[in-house]
Amino acid sequence: MQHYHYIFTGSGLSALMTVYEMILSEKFKDKTILLIDENPKKTNDRTWCFWDNSNLFNKIISKKWETALFADKNFQRNLELNPYQYKMIRGLDFYKMVFDLIPKHDNIHFINQKVINFEDLGSNCLVKTETESYTCDKIFNSIFNPELVKSQTKYPLLQQHFIGWFIKSKEAVFNHEIATFMDFSVEQRGNTRFMYVLPTSSTEALLEYTLFSKDLLPKEEYESEIQEYIQKLGITEYEIIEKEQGNIPMTSYKFWKHNTKNIINIGSVGGWTKASTGYTFKNTTKKSKELVKFLLTKNNFRNFHKTDKFWFYDLLFLDVLYRRNDLGSKVFSALFQKGNPTLIFKFLDEETSFWKDLQVIWKCPKGLFIRALLGRIF
Repeated sequence: MQHYHYIFTGSGLSALMTVYEMILSEKFKDKTILLIDENPKKTNDRTWCFWDNSNLFNKIISKKWETALFADKNFQRNLELNPYQYKMIRGLDFYKMVFDLIPKHDNIHFINQKVINFEDLGSNCLVKTETESYTCDKIFNSIFNPELVKSQTKYPLLQQHFIGWFIKSKEAVFNHEIATFMDFSVEQRGNTRFMYVLPTSSTEALLEYTLFSKDLLPKEEYESEIQEYIQKLGITEYEIIEKEQGNIPMTSYKFWKHNTKNIINIGSVGGWTKASTGYTFKNTTKKSKELVKFLLTKNNFRNFHKTDKFWFYDLLFLDVLYRRNDLGSKVFSALFQKGNPTLIFKFLDEETSFWKDLQVIWKCPKGLFIRALLGRIF
């Protein structure tokens, strides 16, 4: 049975980002590392977007925007993002970047197998796939088990679920200098529903019909809403270049409570997704850096994660949306109609002082959040 220092069960964003940070640090050359995943990561299965004011992954940024549109049925506002830019990375470009690096390091290996079980045995860990077993010192797990959240009621679970079409239209209807961050003008139907439009040229864009809600929809409902939105844009003829769909858990559930000394949960199963927005990429860049730094000095994964004020803000926000999912449009509109976009994005990046936090929070409907706060206190 082959032994490794580190095994990653799953090779999604969090695993690949952590391995990438290990490579950059140049301090893990003496450690054997294995990534195991049934998905070979050869297709463009997702698109990540994030706001940023640095050169983070500039080589694989496929498009960036200086301005983002927010809209509902009553108003539209162009959000000037300076000093941020809204940036897009195709999943395949990120996978290729990391998988092109891996063969250059003899200590890092990838195996295309399905993990069926793993456990902490105390002195080491065991990982079983459908065909083989491996031992290791530490496991980094990113395989999501939804039952962990569904089997409890203390922390509500919403899902950010969507289907997206990347289309090429006959008519030049898109302003490729403005990304539609959230358009709540679509029918809400008792949920929090919006369109998300990322134009890459005047005739090409990714359109995603997105919900923050408890339950998924039939596939046909997402796609009919996209078709209706396309018609409203004045497009009469178009070609679908690519499709994508996703379901991101939005919860403040304490996933890290399931960490052991030698097994750490990372990515969505580790609570790395920003609970109130479902944004994952930027959070993962931060968490992976923290984790690699942790590995250099500490040994017990139970000590990695700590809750902070932003975790509590997200918890209250999810309490509100879970109880009154029909008011999501109202909450976001209150925030973005008159709020400072730069301050809001800095707040969502968890980089604000308590005083700045209050300036953002004060824009939200106060009654809803006071009720949620009292509910948590009592």
